[in-house]
Amino acid sequence: MSSPATGEDRPDRPDWLDEAEYPFASNFLAVDGGRMHYVDEGEGPPILMVHGQPTWSFMYRKLIRGLSPRYRCIAVDHIGFGLSDKPTDWPYTPEKHAANLATLVEALGLDALTLLVHDWGGPIGLGYALSDRARIRRIVALDTWMWSMREHAAGRWFSRIMGSRFGRFGTRRFNLFVDVFMNRALGPRWPEVAAAYRGPFECAEDREGCALFPRMLCVPWLDELWQHRDGLADVPARLVWGGADPAFPATMRDRLASVFDDCEVSVHEGVGHFVAEELGERLVPEIEGFLRD
Repeated sequence: MSSPATGEDRPDRPDWLDEAEYPFASNFLAVDGGRMHYVDEGEGPPILMVHGQPTWSFMYRKLIRGLSPRYRCIAVDHIGFGLSDKPTDWPYTPEKHAANLATLVEALGLDALTLLVHDWGGPIGLGYALSDRARIRRIVALDTWMWSMREHAAGRWFSRIMGSRFGRFGTRRFNLFVDVFMNRALGPRWPEVAAAYRGPFECAEDREGCALFPRMLCVPWLDELWQHRDGLADVPARLVWGGADPAFPATMRDRLASVFDDCEVSVHEGVGHFVAEELGERLVPEIEGFLRD
């Protein structure tokens, strides 16, 4: 098993990263695909924060600051995202990402773990949880899912279009997920965070993971995930949903809630898809309240 490396191994933090906004020490772990970056702040019961598309651990910065005085906050960057390596010849399947998450959990010796997941972090994190249920204590899910999008016309067409050769070219060439989708989703908030979300994808070669995720929306691994959902039924869960998220409507929220026998749901009206970015520190007491119950 590889050992975590400290940020001293990479003293050259990128110029685009605002150290005041993201003051956390960088850690790296050798996994399948390269060196995976993560932050590990605070002490106490562990919370593993798993991001989706096209974000990275930066999205959880305000949660880390608010929760780390009482909890150990670990926020990972998937291979291909954030400050992790971005190989051009890696498959970027959710199954591979979930395996890397398992490698990190094992390397850090995490137990009695709260998983906090968003977007693609849902199937990746919940896929890991199904493989290692004994380590999972609670789940907090922000606008996510755990089934194949073949069942949903909009998701199926999005996968076909954005996962096509032309869609992948558009993502690589024009950084569509950041400069179009995320920009529009965050609206007036965008100028404050644009550099942090554009930074990891400065050139086309850095965008392979982003370009390939849409192709994965209908892979059989997601069908298998849903078929084994009963393995998580006894995990206490909290769903925090953006009421104005056009991509993850109430029907998806209700379907995910049905997985868990004990599930609390909160809906934030006017909040879109990027819940942690939009709510920031306002989300801290809600998560703490759930963890204390």
